[in-house]
Amino acid sequence: MTLPTVTLARTHDVFNQSTPWADVNLFTTNQPLQDALRLHAPGLGVAGLTALGAEMGSAEMLTHARLANTHKPQLRTHDRFGHRTDVVEFHPSYHALMGAALRHGLHATPWSRQDTGHAHVERAAGFMLFTEAEPSILCPVSMSYAVTPALRGNGAVWADWNKGLTSTQYDPRLALFSQKSALTMGMGMTEKQGGSDVRANTTQAVPDGDDAWGARYRITGHKWFFSAPMCDAFLILAQAPGGLTCFFLPRVLPDDTVNAIRIQRLKDKLGNHANASSEVEFIDAMAWRVGEEGRGVVQILEMGTMTRLDCALGTSGLMRQALSIALHHTRQRSAFGKKLIEQPLMRNVLADLALESEAATALSIRLASAFDKKATSEHEAVMARLLTPVAKFWVCKRGSVFAQEAMECLGGNGYVEEGGEGVMARIYREMPLNSIWEGAGNIMALDLMRAVRRADAAAALDAELAPARGAHPALDRLAGALPLRVDAMTTEAEARRLAQDVALAVQAALLLRSAPGAVFRAFCDSRLSGDWGYSFGTLGAGVNLDAILARALPA
Repeated sequence: MTLPTVTLARTHDVFNQSTPWADVNLFTTNQPLQDALRLHAPGLGVAGLTALGAEMGSAEMLTHARLANTHKPQLRTHDRFGHRTDVVEFHPSYHALMGAALRHGLHATPWSRQDTGHAHVERAAGFMLFTEAEPSILCPVSMSYAVTPALRGNGAVWADWNKGLTSTQYDPRLALFSQKSALTMGMGMTEKQGGSDVRANTTQAVPDGDDAWGARYRITGHKWFFSAPMCDAFLILAQAPGGLTCFFLPRVLPDDTVNAIRIQRLKDKLGNHANASSEVEFIDAMAWRVGEEGRGVVQILEMGTMTRLDCALGTSGLMRQALSIALHHTRQRSAFGKKLIEQPLMRNVLADLALESEAATALSIRLASAFDKKATSEHEAVMARLLTPVAKFWVCKRGSVFAQEAMECLGGNGYVEEGGEGVMARIYREMPLNSIWEGAGNIMALDLMRAVRRADAAAALDAELAPARGAHPALDRLAGALPLRVDAMTTEAEARRLAQDVALAVQAALLLRSAPGAVFRAFCDSRLSGDWGYSFGTLGAGVNLDAILARALPA
């Protein structure tokens, strides 16, 4: 039998597909972020943020992000001769991204530049812009930023490491601290049996004398989550004779030998693929005490507080990127005779997402401004204490459902990975991390409970909301009730609801000051007045969708 001749034919042309969201300036196209900066950092120069926005929105950096996530870190415990090495190897794109993050000072700006009064706010904006391109490599960047207040508890170590920790010349080598152009730091708190309950830790610290870095100890035990094991040093918790204590644990010791940190394996995570998270054992490893014996939780939480800020910032940045991709796609894709963004239901969804994204940005930048001012203002110190768990809880909780809705705007294309090019899928996988890392939702709610027990908490919250009095009836009702609820808070079971309501009230008050009236009214009508459903895209009929969408992303 003779088979028919098959003629290769072109069956169709590719059309009605959107272009990649690339080669755009992530800062100049982000009006909500610019307005938040004008509110909290008036007069701040934005040349550096403009340059960072262009770099992070470039096709080159987005390619580095794809490659760093596609080619995950690889653990090499031994060399080919059987020697223990405990090194993590990364794709070159990972190092390109790390180099960019340090070059822009995202690990150290508030500690390394002359104080402008807005250093944390400026750095926060940069952190958000970088997150839009690639969030996972920012884990060691965030910890290096956050370590300074805690590490100052050992003045000798800080004196030796300060220069390297604030340097902008990235150096990935495993080498003695004094031989490197820049240093990074991680942390290790949780163990198998304890998780968030770090007081259940069993890792032991035995005194081993004193030297130039102070009280030295030998560490034996493990960490179940050891973030970024390729960092140059870590703050860890271990049980000393006087109780749970904070320690400085370098990878390379002062005598240029490698410390006894054994990497057991890397975590196989849902997302965060470019970053290495590990399980480790310490076998008589050497460490130096930071702070007092028995005060380890208090000491290391100075670091944890600042990484919680970064969780809110990171989620806000991911929200912004997901929204931008959704808007970019729907402006180009047609269905049922018109562009998707012209379809009434899609417009409602996109406007609702835009409200959520802008509110997250407003709250996160407000928290960063409290970090700038808390040393000189009692009100700002209290607000930093209140808003850290509130922003971490609420913004990060909203992230996953936000990413799912934004992904749906792209349909099946949003769900497809396709060799790592599926940015929306990567964002969706990344979103749950910030809600879990540095204390999940219940831990944040409990932290808020501790914060509101201060005598001045209710008064500070009342003062924070005062400028918005009379602007919207629903906000007046919520703002009027919150100080009484703060004073009367007695049961942990209500703490999540309190965190949610404080977040919504503060977000609304901030939007009154930084956003157009259409955004403020729509946020209050939906989030506070109940003119909203149980999913995105259920804004009421009176909402000015045109104004909200025009603000969200310039055409």
